[in-house]
Amino acid sequence: MILLEKKQLQQQNEAFLNEMRKQDPHFFERLKVGQRPEMFILACSDSRVSPSVITQMPLGQLFIHRNIANQVNKTDESFTASLYYALKHLKVKDVLILGHTSCGGVKAAAEGNQEAELIPWLQSVRQSIEGVECTDLCENGSRQNVKTQMERLKKHPVYEQYGDGVGVLGAIFHVESGEFEWSN
Repeated sequence: MILLEKKQLQQQNEAFLNEMRKQDPHFFERLKVGQRPEMFILACSDSRVSPSVITQMPLGQLFIHRNIANQVNKTDESFTASLYYALKHLKVKDVLILGHTSCGGVKAAAEGNQEAELIPWLQSVRQSIEGVECTDLCENGSRQNVKTQMERLKKHPVYEQYGDGVGVLGAIFHVESGEFEWSN
């Protein structure tokens, strides 16, 4: 099984290389010089919601951090470091909180999942969707979660220190249709 997956990944990579070289023979030369993304995206780890794929943005255009249910958490060192780097060094213009329908993290929090390894993380998600009913694709929970994360981001110490003039956007990716829904 692993050999098949490795072979498939290698073939997909070769197809990617060939396509990129055909489109722009100097693409990788420019890529090695550095990155200048204009947007930092906090997205869910869900394999159906890959920001670069669903927006068709080329390499180097988005700086992305992913975690379960796209949480802004002051105690998450990985998120804090990514946010700091995006704001201080990359000088991104916007931060996008990208949630999605049918989010397993939102659903697990709404249903009161009690798996020991998930409890601390889901507590944050649970607080984000408090009072919202989650049915079917849990759209209302995902919407509320994105809005809560937008507010948390604005109160994050790193954003407060380095985010002056940096926009905060929110969106839901509908896995059932592929469409974006922007938050207010």
